[in-house]
Formats: sequence, structure tokens, C-alpha cells
Amino acid sequence: MKFLRKKSIRHDNLSNETMLKGARLIAEIEPKNPVTEQFRTIRTNIDFASVTKGKVTTLLISSALPSEGKSTITANLGVVYAQQGKKVLIVNADLRRPTVATTFGITNNYGLTNYLVDVGSAIDKTIQHTSIKNLDTIISRPIPPNPSELLGSSRMTELIQTLKLQYDIILFDVPPFLIVTDAQVLLDKMDGVVLTIDGGKTTKNDLQRTSEILKIAKAPVIGFIYNDRNNRNSDHSHYGYGY
Repeated sequence: MKFLRKKSIRHDNLSNETMLKGARLIAEIEPKNPVTEQFRTIRTNIDFASVTKGKVTTLLISSALPSEGKSTITANLGVVYAQQGKKVLIVNADLRRPTVATTFGITNNYGLTNYLVDVGSAIDKTIQHTSIKNLDTIISRPIPPNPSELLGSSRMTELIQTLKLQYDIILFDVPPFLIVTDAQVLLDKMDGVVLTIDGGKTTKNDLQRTSEILKIAKAPVIGFIYNDRNNRNSDHSHYGYGY
């Protein structure tokens, strides 16, 4: 399977967070934790990919199935990019099971859905600042009846193009590929795509099916992040990448 020959980014010892609890921002609260260092290494590998594939400003992060750690990884990756001094935006494009508002304590009810539906609304109203320097978000609210249609709209395309002029990197948290088509409609708008894999859950068949989706869409795949929750009780963390 050609997708699995891409350079991988292995991320162990990371616990998965539920949708209601939001993601654990370990990169903010424990900057010296070995897991936080793994996020920095992931960031470095993505930057290296930019050298060979061209500048990566818009990065879509997803998974084959739910509960594989994509939202936790997206949030913490946003934190380490912000800590590097980059101007970062996390877009909660998972309009069905959003987590970003809970993760960053955003109480404003205006989000991406409102902006896409209301053609007269301004982008500035949609962007929410977080307590973390250099890190902004666009939350999703409310849950619409037609998420894929909204994400594939010309208004969404225009929004992305405008945001690319304002931020160094934009991370898109989207639904799993094998559940709904929401992520697929965004692929042609992305500079890079990363797939999160749960070491104790994702099967070979899941990867094959997801790989076919990415191939058909000619998605700009950078690689995958291996989230090994089986080793979370280990006394030490592991990191590795390879072909």
C-alpha cells in the first residue's frame, strides 16, 4: 500500500480524549513532558515536508475511524507551533462532533457554521482568540443538517484563501474519512494531509480503504501519526519515523 510507504511520525503514550471532555493540552500544561517533545518532533517533520512538497499552510488532520486521537493531536500540534512563534489557527471543521470550543474554553456560540450560512457575516467575527499566545480558533457551532455541503461550498473556499493570508499555519480538525464525506470535500483545498492511526484500533483494511480515498482525490499526503495508546503506561516514551 503506497500510502504506508510515506514517512510516518510515531506518537506514543498519548491518551485519547472524549468529545465532551475536549482534548488534553499537554503541550501547554507540561512543556517538559516527553510527549510534548514528540509533538515538537511531529512539527519538525511537517516542516521538513514543506521543503520537498512546497509550503504547507493548510493542514488537514483526520483518521480512518472515530476516537483515534485526531482532535487531541491537532490541538497540541497547534500549541507547539504557537510556542515556536508561528501565527496559528485551528479550524474545527468537524461540524458533527466538535471538540475545539471545549478544549480551549471558548464560550462564544458563533462559529464556522454561522459564517458559512450567513453570507453577510464577517470573518473577524468567526475567529476566536485563545489564552495561548499566537493561537486562534474557529469553532464549529451549531451542528448543521448538511455539513459536507457547507464545507464544500465556494464560501468555504474563499474563507480558506483569506485565512491563508493571515496565518502561518492553519490546522483543520475534520471527521474521520470512513464515516462521512466531510473530510473528502476539503482535500483539494489543502496543502497537506496527515492521517492519525490508533495502534490498538486501526486495522489494515481501514488503512487500505482510507488510502484509496486519498489516492482517488490525489490528496497531498505528508504521512501518518502513529498514536500508540497501548504503551501509555510505559515508563518511557518512544518516537520514531521511517518508511
